[in-house]
Amino acid sequence: MVKNSNNNKIPFTFIIKIILLGMTIAFFLNTASKDEITWWYQGVRGFYFFLVPSIIVSIIRFTIISFYNVRHAKKAVRGNFVLGINRVTAMLNAVFVIIGLMIAFGIKPIEFLTSLTIVAMAIAVLFRDYITNMLSGLFIMFSEQLSVGDRIKVGDQKGRIVDITFANIELQNDEDDIVMIPNNLVFTNPMVNLSAHRSNLFAVKFELPLSIDVSVENLEAYIRETLLNHPNLAPNNELDLEVIEIGKDFVRYKIELYAVSSSNKLHKNIENEILKYILTFKHRQAKSS
Repeated sequence: MVKNSNNNKIPFTFIIKIILLGMTIAFFLNTASKDEITWWYQGVRGFYFFLVPSIIVSIIRFTIISFYNVRHAKKAVRGNFVLGINRVTAMLNAVFVIIGLMIAFGIKPIEFLTSLTIVAMAIAVLFRDYITNMLSGLFIMFSEQLSVGDRIKVGDQKGRIVDITFANIELQNDEDDIVMIPNNLVFTNPMVNLSAHRSNLFAVKFELPLSIDVSVENLEAYIRETLLNHPNLAPNNELDLEVIEIGKDFVRYKIELYAVSSSNKLHKNIENEILKYILTFKHRQAKSS
């Protein structure tokens, strides 16, 4: 799903840019002649050449995202269109900053770029892997193959996507570690999108301290009794409680359940509800011991 709760609001930074643009225009109007061109004037000029294209790009971004959200308001949208637009906007703003700095230091951007053609080719060769990673990242962002929140398997790594950048895909594996997967590996290695079929199956993980004296059977019976006839759970749930890790002072458990739909929001709500039950059980056991 694409979250759009905050995308239709005009950001505070955009308002600041408009105010600063007005101030720079007023500065130019109050400058009598070119005789007053100083390092200060040149710096404000460079800042102006950053603000104008940056504001234009922000307006285009806001318009595109607004139309996209209206069009898909009642649909479950896969893909990362909004994420891609935001990444491209950030990249363009970085380019505008560099151009503004060049103008502030009296360097003509076009002449500078043409004089660095050979150097640019060498840089392209040196940073070839990063450039291909960036292009792969853009392709992923604007495609419907992957989305933030999907569970994928790339090579030996498996986990849930928490972010997609120009350099890599950030995965959160079953041990809650963040694994960086270069974008190129998605296209050069077998990749399985475990969430593409929108499964009704989901897992709930929690841990209890070893100080709580409770058997797996009793805890499983408590959870089964609590979730009996739950309206959002499928009636065919076997509810097997699994111990996945025993630490120095804790035990980590996992339950796999089937919901009545594949909605990630519904899965999260059920998970939060179960964790509240576990928290109540934990407090009850702590008081009795």
